[in-house]
Amino acid sequence: MTDFKSFGIKPLEKSYEGDKIKIDKVLNKKIRIHYFKIEPSKTGKGNCLYMQIDVDGEKRLLWTGSSNLMYMIQQVAPNGFPFNTTIVKENERL
Repeated sequence: MTDFKSFGIKPLEKSYEGDKIKIDKVLNKKIRIHYFKIEPSKTGKGNCLYMQIDVDGEKRLLWTGSSNLMYMIQQVAPNGFPFNTTIVKENERL
């Protein structure tokens, strides 16, 4: 009998590791972003950005509805991941 693993089928998306962390807990801290996805928000208002990050040496899941962050992260080339960054808040915008 053939094992499923031998088919070489990969999942459509990567799974996220770690607990969710609020964006306020990572503001002004150096974080590493491994990958992201953007999909319609579960609240039905706009889109939501999901990011797999490392903060303080721990893998965490961060999500936000910030259109500014969505715009900026989409500018990173696929071969640019992972990368280090710091999320800051200026005039109520991330």
